[in-house]
Order: sequence, then C-alpha cells, then structure tokens
Amino acid sequence: MTDEDLIAFALSLPEATESSHFGIRDFRIGGKIFMTLPGPDFCVVKLTPDQQQMALTIMPQHVDAVPGGWGLKGSTRLFHHAADHETIKTLVRRAWRNVAPKSMILPED
Repeated sequence: MTDEDLIAFALSLPEATESSHFGIRDFRIGGKIFMTLPGPDFCVVKLTPDQQQMALTIMPQHVDAVPGGWGLKGSTRLFHHAADHETIKTLVRRAWRNVAPKSMILPED
C-alpha cells in the first residue's frame, strides 16, 4: 500500500483528522493519535500490548515493536509497502478503535 493510499484509508475512518507533532504526520480521533507516518518505510499504529504480540506472532515480516517504552505500550511499526491491504486496514482500524470514544465504536468487521 502506498503512503497516499494509507493516508486516504486512515482519513476515511469516522472523524479521523490529520495533524502533526514534532514534524511527524499523525492521524487522530478526538485529539488522540492512532497512527503516525514518521517516514517513507513504515507507519506506527497504536495497538495494545496483546494486539501487538498477536501481530508479531502472525506477521513478523510486516510489523515490529517500536523500540523502548512506546513499544512496550503497544506502539507498532507496520511496514505498509510490503503487507497486503486487508492486513494494513485491519491494523489501522484496530488502532483507530483503541483510541476512539466508546460511543463511536461499531462492531468489528
């Protein structure tokens, strides 16, 4: 998936907006970041530690824990240029759900 396709998908999620912090593009819901795009090689999605562990087990070639404390909390690098579109959409949607207000969350697809 290209950066442009990833951005379009992230912004298609309900009430998602694009912003930035420290010069890095980010995507938010209700002011909370669910995904960042720190560079051309990967995005970072906000998963729970359990979700991260599952992703690392199932698709180790497409994800990696962010080094340090953020990674321990679930922040996960997603190599979106190499992963299939459904995998990417699932992880980005999951990150969105993790920060969205409970009143906005619909049942998972």
